[in-house]
Amino acid sequence: MIIIAAQKAFITRNLKYVQVNEYLNRELTLAGQGAIEIHKTPMGHRVIIHAVRLGMVIGRRGRNIRKITETLEHKYGLETPQLEVRDLDEPRLNARVMAGRLISQIQKGFHFRRAGYALVRRIMSANARGCEIQIKGKLTSQRARTEVFREGFVAKCGEPAEVYVDEAVLEVTLKQGVIGVHVKIMQPDAVLPDYAELIPDVFGSPEEESEDALEPVDEVKVDETKGEVDDVEPTEEKDAVAVPETVAEENIADESLLKKEDLEEEE
Repeated sequence: MIIIAAQKAFITRNLKYVQVNEYLNRELTLAGQGAIEIHKTPMGHRVIIHAVRLGMVIGRRGRNIRKITETLEHKYGLETPQLEVRDLDEPRLNARVMAGRLISQIQKGFHFRRAGYALVRRIMSANARGCEIQIKGKLTSQRARTEVFREGFVAKCGEPAEVYVDEAVLEVTLKQGVIGVHVKIMQPDAVLPDYAELIPDVFGSPEEESEDALEPVDEVKVDETKGEVDDVEPTEEKDAVAVPETVAEENIADESLLKKEDLEEEE
């Protein structure tokens, strides 16, 4: 029974957080809301809103922020909610902000293909690793279809897709029907599993090794007028050749002495 009660408590809490996210997404669509964080503290709930237009989130004289606070406390049951508004570091790398801008351009009457390519160039100008944009619905006829715009590399599965890919899905209702937008952005700091970094100067630089490998060479002076070589110092090779000659001479001398001793003994 205790396990069932704990599971029910977790499900109820997460359901409440999902409802809060949906409410804030509806209220802050024009403000360029990019992300929402909800933290439970001893003093109550702390809600952090990341947006592009902070003035629209706060409202005139704080009217909008007070309205959101009262709604979160009375309708959704958050204990003494404390709202904090922060600016986004790079809106072009936030999938939700880019999807909202694409939706607004489609609502204003821009052609979907022109808006899609413009958004891809804007995302890639922020040094993104890659991006993918899907637009689905009745775009030009009564038959629904899907248009995809891609550039760069976007991970589809595994840890890189879960950690480094930011994605968002938004919808808009037009005269011809519902248009859906799905945006995926691969972050610039993404590190793939097959990436290998070479560490320089582990065994020394190649220049130092080449200098150590070179040996000093004896200088040879050549008289250009006579074409003869002067002052050539003896090398180790000549000495090495002379050694076996001396050994051979000693062997011959020993053999002659042995022959003389043999002759004397015979006499």
